[in-house]
Amino acid sequence: MAIDPGLRRLALGTLLAAFPGGTAPDWAVALLTEGLAGHTLFGTNVADPAQLSRLTARLREGRPDAVIAIDEEGGDVTRLAHRTGSPYPGNAALGAVDDEKLTHEVYAAIGADLVAAGVNLDLAPTVDVNTADDNPIIGTRSFGADPLLVARHARAAVDGLQSTGVAACAKHFPGHGATVADSHLSLPTVDVTPELLRNRDLPPFAAVAGSARAVMSAHIRVPALTGDDPATFSSAVLNDLLRGEYGFRGVIVTDALEMAGAAASAGSIPRAAVRALTAGADLLCIGAKVDAALVEAVAAEIATSVPAARLEEAVARVAAMTSWTAQHRSLRPYDESLGLAAARRAVHIEGSLDELVSPLVVQLGSGHSIAEGPVPWGLGPHLEGAEQVEVVPGSADAAELTAYAGTRPIIVVGRHAHRRSASRDLIEALAATHPVGVVEMGWPSSWRPRAAKAFLTTFGASRANARAAAEALGIADR
Repeated sequence: MAIDPGLRRLALGTLLAAFPGGTAPDWAVALLTEGLAGHTLFGTNVADPAQLSRLTARLREGRPDAVIAIDEEGGDVTRLAHRTGSPYPGNAALGAVDDEKLTHEVYAAIGADLVAAGVNLDLAPTVDVNTADDNPIIGTRSFGADPLLVARHARAAVDGLQSTGVAACAKHFPGHGATVADSHLSLPTVDVTPELLRNRDLPPFAAVAGSARAVMSAHIRVPALTGDDPATFSSAVLNDLLRGEYGFRGVIVTDALEMAGAAASAGSIPRAAVRALTAGADLLCIGAKVDAALVEAVAAEIATSVPAARLEEAVARVAAMTSWTAQHRSLRPYDESLGLAAARRAVHIEGSLDELVSPLVVQLGSGHSIAEGPVPWGLGPHLEGAEQVEVVPGSADAAELTAYAGTRPIIVVGRHAHRRSASRDLIEALAATHPVGVVEMGWPSSWRPRAAKAFLTTFGASRANARAAAEALGIADR
């Protein structure tokens, strides 16, 4: 069946596509000329600032007001610095410092980086309240576990980012912080009352509803509000709660529809797109694995299933957002040492460092979440006068490590070390015979090894966090 060209254009105007590589394929630009709202950029699209600027300029040849979006949160989730680690600490570190002015300044600096790169929508900040200590997808992306603290810093982050003319997208509504499953892989459930949700998860979104240009929906199930569906498909969440109760007037952006929490729930990405638009979403992130055929399939399903009036409303909201960014874009100078200075303030030291001079550094192998990707982390790039070895906790032999260390003390560096018994056991065994310090670069826990001399918490694993930890230990290069 032929699709009406006008409806196809409207349908395209609700979509954020994506493509691999550092240059835009012809189809990605051609679809922009035909009405595609824009593209989401990932680490695979970014090599260096000059290349990224050329790429975004090429995309704007297809559509000057294109939405060019990116997940640049600072901290553990970075696309601009995916090869080296972010020069900024993430939200957990900023929440630990608890200086709203600093949060504003860091996000303004991130905004300046994005303006220079040609990006106009940052899929950040994460404003989820991380109340599940073992949350596999939020963790250090959150400002903290206190709803009021998170709300204050959410407001500061949004204001800082938008002071540069980059639209902020607060995520993941109505709150992904209490989950113990990853919505990339399944549909997490937060089975709580609406009252608990309002007291625990929603305050940060209420705080930014009047200022953020965009809010991202979560692929999570809240039975009391969404029934068996994810929030992305729930009119009760997007229209009644976000727009009705909180008065949000900006763009509702979906998390990637390719994620299991959406695509599997609907049966396919095109069907997920229809359900999201019908529920009240305006701008749909298809995902990272996108080609022209998928975009056309999604657009066709939308054009034949969603009323034109709903599409016109969504496209008008997206146009208002891009018009705002065009009018407010501002290249601002900032102190390039800001990120490191912020990370230094976040380092928390328990115990004494006196016995940890000239150590052997042992980095525990760690995986990464899908949101983070394989971004480098750890103290290695910053060390001087200290050797580092990397080990896999389940395979490492404590006796071999202590023999190799000889008379040197040992610094163990990990992310979420408490979550694996092999990591805990290895650290305890090392501390039984050697002076041991632990550097925790993930979400903090209450676990502490019994005989350790010191325990450092960085509240994140960015390049800035790592440098700050190495400096605190007195083993950073000059």
